[in-house]
Amino acid sequence: MPRVNIVPQLAPAASQPLLGQVQQAFGATPNMFKAVANSPAALQSMWAAFGALGQGTLGAKLGEQIAVAIANRNRCEYCLAAHTVLGQNAGASAADMAAAQVGQSSDPKTAAALAFALKVVEQRAQVSEAEVANLHEVGFKDEQVVEILAHVALNLYTNYINVALDIPVDFPKVALK
Repeated sequence: MPRVNIVPQLAPAASQPLLGQVQQAFGATPNMFKAVANSPAALQSMWAAFGALGQGTLGAKLGEQIAVAIANRNRCEYCLAAHTVLGQNAGASAADMAAAQVGQSSDPKTAAALAFALKVVEQRAQVSEAEVANLHEVGFKDEQVVEILAHVALNLYTNYINVALDIPVDFPKVALK
């Protein structure tokens, strides 16, 4: 049972326009956004971050693969389910998403990004110069290294919202590994 209101009509008036944008983008309003709508500032921050990263250079597929790896690591069933669907919508196969869930990929560049993202989470960003250099060696530019970190931060935020507030999963469930 959620620990905060998830009835969009009860959200503050300042959240309503953004909830309309979410509804339009998804064709429904996912429970996570309903919960975050309790704070117009938090909703604006989250929605803007999704929009900005969606315009980044990593691409939607890799962004969703990073999201499922972090969701699995943080045991966030909500984000795992949502980003598995979004990843498949972005062109990833079910096998790609299942591999990403445990930080793996047959593509060396994707594998390096996933390994780095998980190290950032596990080591609370205490990564080495060599770990960043490895991203450069497989072809990531500085812009993309920073975007990987931004994806990590956004996914930590959404994971924490969903886990701490016990938000009901409203996407097809995916088992944690």
